[in-house]
Amino acid sequence: MELKDVSEVTSDYVIGITYPPSAMKYPGLAAELKHYADDAREDLMQAVAARADGETAAPYDLSLTFTQVAATPELFAIAADGSSYTGGAHSSPLLARFVWLPGEQRRLRITDLFPEDGDGWPVISTQVRESLHTALSQRLDADELAPGERERMLRDASRMIEDGTGPEPDNYSEFEPVIGRDGRIAAIRFVFPPYQVGPYSDGEQSVQVPASVLRAHVAEKYRELFAAE
Repeated sequence: MELKDVSEVTSDYVIGITYPPSAMKYPGLAAELKHYADDAREDLMQAVAARADGETAAPYDLSLTFTQVAATPELFAIAADGSSYTGGAHSSPLLARFVWLPGEQRRLRITDLFPEDGDGWPVISTQVRESLHTALSQRLDADELAPGERERMLRDASRMIEDGTGPEPDNYSEFEPVIGRDGRIAAIRFVFPPYQVGPYSDGEQSVQVPASVLRAHVAEKYRELFAAE
């Protein structure tokens, strides 16, 4: 499959989609990237078609970039980031991660690494929550808010963190491997879109959990992908 960048500009909409040429090395992965982009484009075009005749608001917009984030003989990973604007106060975020297993010619899912009934989920949840709470406190301290405002923002954002980081696999479906010098996974970076663990204004957030914490909980089949302690 050939992945072609897309650039379309009309009076009704603007579309920009870019792919890394390296993704075409794996046709199965390329097909998944194309499917994701096509779905995003179809959603935009449906919104354009449903727009009221004569509406003079700004053109609708789709911006999507696929970026290579990891490449080893065992793993290849692509990050998809972007946004889609179809009216309203702001754009809707687009965020996905595609981790490919060249040897198996298939996508690696988070439940492949950490089985749903495994003991890793409470560990992952605790690590991620602690990191996000620490980052939240640091951001609020840097903003030098009035005590009452800081308490309100801390309470609201903390609730979103707790709700969005429970020990369920669906909360951690978007992840990317961080490759160490030895070519093995040194950490897993979990990525969260706006609204999952914070307000829209906080944007995309991520937490990196080291292999030393995760390796004992990884399914045996994939444990050797991770750096040893």
